Amino acid sequence: MKKLFIIFLLFSLTFPANANTIQGGVSERGSGSRIIDKATGKGIGGAKITLPKQQYQTKTDRYGYFELDTAIDGTSIMSVQKEHYKPYTMTIDKKTLSSPLVVGIEKSSGFDISIDSNMHHLGDGTFSELSANSGEFRSESAGPFFTKEFILKNINFSKPVYLVIGSIIGIDTLTARSMGQNKNPNSYASPPEVYFNGNKIAEIQINGDGQKIKIPPSLIKKNQRNEVTVKTGRNLMQTAYIDYDDIEFMNLLIEN
Repeated sequence: MKKLFIIFLLFSLTFPANANTIQGGVSERGSGSRIIDKATGKGIGGAKITLPKQQYQTKTDRYGYFELDTAIDGTSIMSVQKEHYKPYTMTIDKKTLSSPLVVGIEKSSGFDISIDSNMHHLGDGTFSELSANSGEFRSESAGPFFTKEFILKNINFSKPVYLVIGSIIGIDTLTARSMGQNKNPNSYASPPEVYFNGNKIAEIQINGDGQKIKIPPSLIKKNQRNEVTVKTGRNLMQTAYIDYDDIEFMNLLIEN
């Protein structure tokens, strides 16, 4: 019997679309917040730091230091990208930035594959302001599901293979409501579902980042096209018509 992984994570994230980006300057500072290699502790120069909500980006200096020269209004998502490293996101706010950040990122292995690094909005574009993170949605809905095909060439079947969702917001399940992630007392939704090659491998109950879903080896097609599908849930209190739950997610990665 195949196992179905139900994901429970505690941090709700958002990753709005990026347009008319403000460029932050890069200087040799040697102080402030820093991006480091998680394994070695050394600073990483030239890493791109993006705050999509503020439409702002900058880069680390050669020692890995950076400054965020923009106002942080409420909760925001900071994205870190660097060639040969796994994409990384984290939630920040004024409290987080009250002292310098030290963020460790991991190198990609030869078996890791970035499927999609963009932000996607699923649903019908109609949602309550009480919905989880609804005030931070920035893109139009692409419909109730997202599908992406990709080829897996290098897979080490002696190690677990995971699908990693960098961040996901807007989930209005009963569990998410019980965690205080949305404030809508009158309705709740079924969880988003994740499929690999047509087989359901997970239901996601709570908004969060860095969500790992183990892929059964029997579903993986080496050197052939594979397919990942993310389907949003439905408002379970609405019976007159289908009311899709609006969610946003970003960064799909195969980790091996």
